[in-house]
Amino acid sequence: MATVLSTIAGSETNVSDEALEELRTAIRGNVLTPGDEAYERVRAPYNAMQIDQPGLIVQCAGTADVVDAVNFARSNGLEVAVRGGGHSVAGLSSSNGGMLIDLSLMNGVFVDAEARLARVQGGALWGDVDRETQLHGLAAPGGIVSDTGVAGLTLGGGEGWLRRKYGLSCDNLVAAEVVGADGQVRVASADSSPDLFWALRGGGGNFGVVTSFTFQLHPLGPIVAFAGIFYPLADAVTILRKFRDFGDSAPEEVSAVAIGVTMPADPSLPPEVHDQHCLVIGGVYAGGADEGMTALQPLRELGTPLADISQPMPYTVVQSAFDGFFPRQQWQSYWKSTFLKELSDDAIDLIAEKARERPSPLSMMVTFLWGGAINKVGSEDTAFTERSASWMASVDGNWADPSENDDNVGWVRDTWSAISTFGTGSVYLNFTGISDEETDVGVDSAHGKNLRRLSEVKAKYDPDNFFRLNNNITPADS
Repeated sequence: MATVLSTIAGSETNVSDEALEELRTAIRGNVLTPGDEAYERVRAPYNAMQIDQPGLIVQCAGTADVVDAVNFARSNGLEVAVRGGGHSVAGLSSSNGGMLIDLSLMNGVFVDAEARLARVQGGALWGDVDRETQLHGLAAPGGIVSDTGVAGLTLGGGEGWLRRKYGLSCDNLVAAEVVGADGQVRVASADSSPDLFWALRGGGGNFGVVTSFTFQLHPLGPIVAFAGIFYPLADAVTILRKFRDFGDSAPEEVSAVAIGVTMPADPSLPPEVHDQHCLVIGGVYAGGADEGMTALQPLRELGTPLADISQPMPYTVVQSAFDGFFPRQQWQSYWKSTFLKELSDDAIDLIAEKARERPSPLSMMVTFLWGGAINKVGSEDTAFTERSASWMASVDGNWADPSENDDNVGWVRDTWSAISTFGTGSVYLNFTGISDEETDVGVDSAHGKNLRRLSEVKAKYDPDNFFRLNNNITPADS
């Protein structure tokens, strides 16, 4: 007997049971094929729109397992997808017929409180990081959803509630352990493989499997100031203009977002917002809770709210407060984003109009206050290029019925195209979906002038484009 697997060349190959048994003997984790008891539980993707039926899953328990998995795939010419936290809306942590290298068992977080450093394994979620770092009153800038994977978020840039004070996740990366396409283990840092270290900070999963990240930590919490206000979506134009004025002069300690969404009738939410079309204003202050509530007060006075849940609360609670907006394996999802140098009146009018016209109540129009520490990093200092924007707009299409895919994908594309007329020309790849596009969609606009250098680093560490199921960068010609 043999297992049929997709190859990197686009064909199929038969891998014998004997070869798989040898792999099982070497791996300390799990080697799964369709029909195995754990296969269905492990293989399911974040985005229900993505087809995900890998021919082989290797659940790695450590770096040595990753090395063996990479070597096995390379020697058999297999197509490979890598899954860290598995939260890719674009389906880039999924495989259909190929081999999936799954790091979910590698979720350890090890904190050196004195040095203010955390080493985080490649399969960890941000909730895992927050749990351990907050024990010491420290935090690494991560996402705004605790279920987000550390690896994908960081490699793509990494925006979160601390972004304006401490920068992106990739800006706080000080070292990474990487298994390359050649099966070699490298440590990338400012002093070791600095070209690889540069590329990992925004260049995505193009350069290898990152088995651990080392982050700089910052004092924060355990209690932080949080703003959570639900305004009527009908008032979005007025609210967004006041939100813009607040953001243009807000201290760097404040990171904030405005979300046009229809709230569910969830018992954990205030009854006043059940099934209501809302503009949700969220904000966090990276500093003392008392001074933070004062700094966030203007967000509570942008209009007449339906409900206001603003209060000092544990940072870990803040980090999970938006989890319900992004459930795993339930929705069809397709997103597009663009950066904005300014949030003009015309841009606000368009955002408000599109928020009211969402074809699905699950979809969101999201406006992020950007800038601050993000813009203090040079555009060529890391692979993450966009360092000039003050705002970011994201069109998050989410819906339940697969028969509505075409309509919803079309709405996202039309909306994104309209908003992009106000943009810098750059996109945030972590918020870029893939439907019928190639995996390099948006890569040129996201990386801009850094793309050539990234392609040269790709050619050095992955000349055959072995790692191609990602926001793919083509290796430079030798």
